[in-house]
Amino acid sequence: MKSFYFLLFCCGLFFIQKAKAQNVQNDTARVNKFITAPLDEVLDYLTANYQVKFMFDREEMHKINVSDHFFHDQVKEVIVQICKFNGIYYSKQPDGVYFILRKPDDIARVRRMAALAAQSNSSGGLSLRVKEELLRSKSSGKPVRTNFSLTGRVTDYITGESLSSASVKINGTAITAITNVDGYFNLQNVPADTCALLVTYSGYQASVERLTSERSEKTLVINLLPADNALNEVVINGKKDGVINTDTRKVSMIQLTPSKIAELPNIGERDILRAFQLMPGVSGSNESSSGAYVRGGTPDQNLVLFDGFTVYQVDHLYGFYSAFNVNAVKDVQLYKGGFSAKFGGRLSSVTDISGKEGNKKAASFGVDLSLLSLNLYGETPVNDKSSLLFSLRRSYQGPLYNKIFNKLNNTTTNTGGGMGGGPGGGMANNQTQVSSWFYDLNGKYTYTADDKNIFSLSFYSGKDNLDNSHDLGIPAALSSTLNSSSITDLTNYGNVGSSAKWSRRWTDKLYSNTLVSFSNYFSDRDRSTSSSITDTTGTTAAVNSGTFEKNNLKDYSAKSDWEWNISNHGKISFGGFASIQDIRYSYAQSDTAFLINQHNRGLSIGGYAELEQNFGGLRVQPGLRFTHYDITGKNYVEPRFSASYALNDRLMLKLATGRFYQFSNRVIREDITSGSKDFWVLANGSSIPVGSAMHYILGTSYEVDKYLFSVEAYYKKLSGLTEYSLRQSGSGEPMGPNASVTLEENFYNGEGYAKGIEFMAQKKVGKYTGWVSYTLAEAYNKFDVYGTDYFPASQDVRHEFKSINIYHEGRWTLSATWIYASGRPYTAPVGSYTIERVGAGTKTYFVISGKNTERLKAYHRLDAAVTYDLIKTNSKKIGTIGFSLFNMYNRSNTWYREYSIQGNQVISTDVNYLGFTPNITLSLKW
Repeated sequence: MKSFYFLLFCCGLFFIQKAKAQNVQNDTARVNKFITAPLDEVLDYLTANYQVKFMFDREEMHKINVSDHFFHDQVKEVIVQICKFNGIYYSKQPDGVYFILRKPDDIARVRRMAALAAQSNSSGGLSLRVKEELLRSKSSGKPVRTNFSLTGRVTDYITGESLSSASVKINGTAITAITNVDGYFNLQNVPADTCALLVTYSGYQASVERLTSERSEKTLVINLLPADNALNEVVINGKKDGVINTDTRKVSMIQLTPSKIAELPNIGERDILRAFQLMPGVSGSNESSSGAYVRGGTPDQNLVLFDGFTVYQVDHLYGFYSAFNVNAVKDVQLYKGGFSAKFGGRLSSVTDISGKEGNKKAASFGVDLSLLSLNLYGETPVNDKSSLLFSLRRSYQGPLYNKIFNKLNNTTTNTGGGMGGGPGGGMANNQTQVSSWFYDLNGKYTYTADDKNIFSLSFYSGKDNLDNSHDLGIPAALSSTLNSSSITDLTNYGNVGSSAKWSRRWTDKLYSNTLVSFSNYFSDRDRSTSSSITDTTGTTAAVNSGTFEKNNLKDYSAKSDWEWNISNHGKISFGGFASIQDIRYSYAQSDTAFLINQHNRGLSIGGYAELEQNFGGLRVQPGLRFTHYDITGKNYVEPRFSASYALNDRLMLKLATGRFYQFSNRVIREDITSGSKDFWVLANGSSIPVGSAMHYILGTSYEVDKYLFSVEAYYKKLSGLTEYSLRQSGSGEPMGPNASVTLEENFYNGEGYAKGIEFMAQKKVGKYTGWVSYTLAEAYNKFDVYGTDYFPASQDVRHEFKSINIYHEGRWTLSATWIYASGRPYTAPVGSYTIERVGAGTKTYFVISGKNTERLKAYHRLDAAVTYDLIKTNSKKIGTIGFSLFNMYNRSNTWYREYSIQGNQVISTDVNYLGFTPNITLSLKW
């Protein structure tokens, strides 16, 4: 109900803002005239007589003749009629200026014309070729200011949102700055106030900004226009404009462009975390998890931040969707290893997600509709200093939904040979049928008090209901005694998170972000079994057993991050943090007797400092992180270091190393009868040690305007790994009516390593873009309980090849991806045996294979998608229609195997991933 009122409130604001926007027009004057003239002269006439401003390519528009009689038509209606009749387009900008375009892609060049016209106090249309030459020419005026400091902010031209990680370079020099999380940058020792700035950002059109003495004396605001597939734009200095891009000067860092995710094939939703799975080093064969398996690590070893708070549950519906609505996301960066001292608490990687701030200029909203889910979103300015954003997503059940989950497995029966060729009698396989749903809600309010202070509130709530209940198949040999057997497997889980942030620009060189946050992960699971058995006397009895698990984690955190720009070539980052984690875990029998009831609470507090310094072609980034963990009472020091060296403007060498600790872990419980299960616990320094990792990374890249080739090798040494099991003892049948059962918890500690090498070749720009990659890797663990030898970790994938292909043609985008991965290891019962117990009847036991000595078959699939952009005559993109084909050749890829014993028989259930799955998606926005 609270979510409904919140949605109702947001919609009310939208209608108010829409009404306001409709009253602010300068193009409603009436035209009553017969006009016959070239189009450029018509536009000049409208400007002179009705004060409506236009920007256009005069040479192009002069070729179009207009001959029409307008009877009291509004100016804006005249523009629409002319454009429709002549097959051209217009685009009205937030400042009221009309761009007249031959085709929508021309908006990039016309906008650059408008930027130059604004600097020279001119208006109207000029020759586009002349404009391009002017943009590249040097200023003829004499500078008024020299060797000064320039502060500015880069924002989205349409929405006014800040753009972080944008590059701002003084043309013709090596002086460059990168915008911070709120879009601010600082350039020192600017040679003159007549310089030109080259501004680039992934997913946006590059902009050239000419300084003047007036502009250089105040905070410079630079607006970038979204790319919208403007392929005729000039490629500047190898600017990357793809779905996923890499910064060659940074080690193991990937940046995602959320607005372009629709170009990739998908199961039913644009998905930011699944997009990362197409990159080398991130496993792409785990359909059941949107969580990142990065370089042999597990998803819990990947720190996921959304607007500063930690998200512990990152996927929906068995991993088919990520928990993050792309309509609420502005920027995503993945650090695959060797990451900054700013981040901590995880062993493997970091995914840093920044949410949208909301449109600061005009109200807008939209809807995404697929055969699997409905997605509503909107954003609006509340007043001239604040904005609001919301998004609501809900899955629903329909024909395609039923088909997907009915195809999780093909029902089969196996009645001989045992599992994996091992001993044992016949086995039965059966299909798992699933009924599930999810929802998530995002909201964000941003208040810009002045040019120095920004305040924001961000909220997220998501929940899944997973019903994996099913009947077990009964082999013919057992049908006379075993009448029926069914498993109830019902899970509710989710994540609630919120943060409040204050961003402050203290001086041109000093900036801070202070944040308090809360995150709550919860998981409730009901797993019970019901069977009907007829004995030799003909008596039928019902046998019921069950377990109930609950896991709840609450995280209260605060942190303050500071940046001090000491020069154009150096920056010092420092800050402090504190986090209280409260974790509960319970394990109950038949919902009455709590066999395990844990409650742990821990405080971690500390700080960090880091220097980022450039010495010509050499960039170094040493850092140090310090954490005190109150449960162990120990201090943990994490030195970090990364460096890159440009041999020339194309070839780059880079390396990184560092120590990393993890204090909260998602412990794996190896349960071969029902797949591995896991839950969150806090390290206690004894049975659950603090996890530790050392990273060593070495790589090189070769980049030209259109292509990028990269190779990175890594080695990770891990210690303090933990697995978990329950030992059951007592009399009577387990969970039976006369049972007296106790459970003993066992935490097994071990170590491991992961190593590999990644190759990638990428085409960055043009009608055809994409990449191919190959990863050769190993991930091995060693636990004393399993012996003295290393064994393959459950996430070990030796070979992985990926091919991603995207082709643009006008409004059409075609894409295809192919993934191949060698099989993952697992532990399996290879048979069973029965023991006659004196006075206690018989009991059947599994014969177990060695730890992870079995492997699933190789994984591969082909996906494809076609997307068509919906563009109105006013050049505004109002949506897309997409058609996606998942697993085109219907490959049967195994998810996991499930086992149980019935009547001396090992019964296995193979749960498969999705087969061939088509989907259609309609996205509209206003």
